[in-house]
This record gives sequence, structure tokens and C-alpha cells, in this order.
Amino acid sequence: MAINVTVPGSVMLMGEHAVLFGQPALACAVDKYIHIALEAIPDEEVIIDSALAEYRSSLKALQSDSRLSFVLQAIRNVVEEIPSGFKLTIRSEFSHTVGLGSSAAVTAGVVAALANFTGMPTDDESLFEQSLKVVHQVQDGRGSGSDLVASIYGGIVYYKVAPREVSKLAAAPNIDLFYAGYKTKTPDVLRHVEELTNTAPDIYAELYQLMGAVTQQAEFAIQDSDWERLGALMNTYQGLLDALGVSDHTIGDIVYRLRERPEVKGCKISGSGLGDCVISLGISQVGLPYERIPVAISEQGIRIHAD
Repeated sequence: MAINVTVPGSVMLMGEHAVLFGQPALACAVDKYIHIALEAIPDEEVIIDSALAEYRSSLKALQSDSRLSFVLQAIRNVVEEIPSGFKLTIRSEFSHTVGLGSSAAVTAGVVAALANFTGMPTDDESLFEQSLKVVHQVQDGRGSGSDLVASIYGGIVYYKVAPREVSKLAAAPNIDLFYAGYKTKTPDVLRHVEELTNTAPDIYAELYQLMGAVTQQAEFAIQDSDWERLGALMNTYQGLLDALGVSDHTIGDIVYRLRERPEVKGCKISGSGLGDCVISLGISQVGLPYERIPVAISEQGIRIHAD
């Protein structure tokens, strides 16, 4: 038995950080993919072949490996339902050091492969529920699920955590990404923001509400295909992220270089910040002294094929 899963990476268009405080987010799937193959084997072993680690362990007594924490947690959650040993092969079209939601995409892909292997539901909502459970188990309850929802559903997704709202938007504007050359792990950024929020909770609460209002307006701009308006709102949100404390000198340099280009309608951090990527609306025709990651929005979400 062979199960193949393809999962798009993701970027945050709008709503990062504020989504954890009840505000909406706009996340989008991109055309850089994770490929996962699950092959049943006759013995009771788990074999994992990935760029992060080579792994082999007994299915019933899984050994821990921090490099594969999301994968192993997904296996542990359904271990009693798994009919035999198996080999997982994980391949990526992009580096895990670049913030295209690689951890979320791998998590969703492994959850999907295991769901198919065990006969569990593989509809988008079920995969999202199980994948978010894995993320929260690994990250001590942290994580909104925005990157998961984009990778699973595809396209641009409007998302709220609670009460949960998930809706796909039809438009797909041209976007581009530039990598700062380094990234801070998302849980570390979230802890940093949490510490800042605790210093002035009332002020930060108003900041999150303002972020939510900007994101809501961005949804309307996308529905109207009003890219000038969307770009202006991206610039506004970048200012709010700076106020939140998750921008830095390099991010600022990328942002202001992009803003000088007339073909770029707006730009901002994509993700948690303190490094990683800047997303631009419109594609810069002039090279920047930073790594460009050419991407387009992927309308296709997670795909499962079993032989």
C-alpha cells in the first residue's frame, strides 16, 4: 500500500499575532510543496526518511527525536489504529529555514497520510482538527492554525480561531517574497510578544483590535480585487507589527526598499516576525540584496492519492 500526499506551503497575508486574540487572519497557500509518501511494511517499525533526520524505531515504543516532534506526535495520536509498520518519506521543494509554513505543511501531510492509512476521515475540517491538535501538543498550546488552514484548504483563506470561521476567497493577486536570511522560531516570537503584552495589556488589546479592523478591510479589498487598497492596508499592518515589536532593522530595510518600487503596491512581514520573510503585493522588477523566493498563490490545498 502506498499513500502520497502533496501539501502547499503557506504565508500570512494579514492578521498575524492578532489572530491569537480573536481577530481575523488572511493566510494563503503558495506553490511550493511538501511531498509525503507512506508505504506499509510488514514488521512493526517506523522508518522516516527526511531532510531533517533519518529515523527508525519500534511502532509500539516510539523513540523521541526533537527534529521530528510534529511527525512523531501525529503518529502517537493514532498509534492504536495503525495496522502495521510503515516508512514515511518526506521531501520539500523549499528549505525548512525559510518561513513558508513548513512545519504546518509537514504536520498536515503526515496527519492526512495516517488518516488514509487508518481509515479515518480525510475531509478538510477533520484534517485541520487533527493537525491543530498536534501543533498544540508540541507547542504547549501555542499556535493559531492559520498556516494549517491555508495549506489544507488552499487559496486565500479568511480565518478566525473562535468562534471558528473558515472561508476561501476567490481572488489570487500577484505576490512575492524576500527572505531576511535568518528567522526566529515562532514559539520564541510568541513568548516575546506575550511578555510585551503583559507590560501594558490595555494598550496591546487596542492594538490587536486595530489589527483586526485592518485585516477585515483587507478581506473586502480582496473580494473587490482592489489591489491598490490592499497594498495600502498591508503597509498599515506593517506599521502595527512594528509597534508590536516584531520588526527589526533588516525587515525594515527590505520593506522600505520595496516601497520605493512603483510596481509594488504594499509589503509587510509574512509570519511571526523578527526575521524570516517579507511579502510584497506586486513583483519587484529590480533586484534587492536579499534572497527572493518566487511564489504564486496555490488554489489547490492538500491532495491525497492512494495506490
